[in-house]
Amino acid sequence: MKITKDRVVYAMSRENTPVATVSSGSEVLFETCDCFSDQITSADAVFNELDWQRINPATGPVYVEGAEPGDALKVTIKRITLSSNQAVMVTAPQLGVIGDELDAPKVTIVPIENDHAILPGNVRVPLNPMVGVIGVAPAGEAISCGTPDSHGGNMDCKMITAGSTLWLPVNVPGALFGLGDLHAAMGDGEVSVCGLEIPGEVLVELTVVKNRKLPLPMLENSETLFTLASALTLDDAASMATRNMAHFIADNTSLTLADAISILSIAGDLQICQVVDPLKTCRYALPKSVAEQLSLRIEGEQA
Repeated sequence: MKITKDRVVYAMSRENTPVATVSSGSEVLFETCDCFSDQITSADAVFNELDWQRINPATGPVYVEGAEPGDALKVTIKRITLSSNQAVMVTAPQLGVIGDELDAPKVTIVPIENDHAILPGNVRVPLNPMVGVIGVAPAGEAISCGTPDSHGGNMDCKMITAGSTLWLPVNVPGALFGLGDLHAAMGDGEVSVCGLEIPGEVLVELTVVKNRKLPLPMLENSETLFTLASALTLDDAASMATRNMAHFIADNTSLTLADAISILSIAGDLQICQVVDPLKTCRYALPKSVAEQLSLRIEGEQA
């Protein structure tokens, strides 16, 4: 099933009407606009004339049969395909970490050649296609797609790539899952306020998981387990991500919380996702080489 990029929402909400219904375990292909709703096509675009009501669209939402509040939604990212040979970046006064030092907005069109982006100064960086906005409907009020929280949303985590699996809480019947805001590449922090913004397609598998208590959202790839947390301050997001991983270890092994904290202080890494959205996002990274020694898996014990 393919969901086209004309089926979008700008807030994640239990009130959104699903654009499709799928069974658990289904693969769904999401076509996405860039974070500016494809409004910028050249460096001559007038920044102040952008429609700021059309920022960070998420394609969807999709209703997943069998998903009920208290479940987890396992989102396996099978493939990310970029659909343009150029990406968009912006800088502007009062945007990002040091926008206060800028006098005027600037739109930059970044060419993509041979799996590399060509940045100003002819700096070449390898592509790392990732999903910036990905989540489900929150339990309470609608949340803008530009804001991350426990439901997912605009976490801008550069580890959400093809081959990774994201675990999200189900807050409403059907979960109401959507995604968007692809980046061809992005550094931790997203300090300018954007990555290499680009349209594309994302193939995911959506699976409902029942009877598994987890500190969601969580993420995993072939090498690492992550807890993800968003909060008003970076300190609070960092504390929450670390706390969630420590309790995940203590709740799923014979170790005490004190032992879990000791392991995290030595064997794991606290990392920044982004610092430019209304809530800041951090991740705690635990190597699977450590988790395997503890027989620790997000999915729980194997049958």
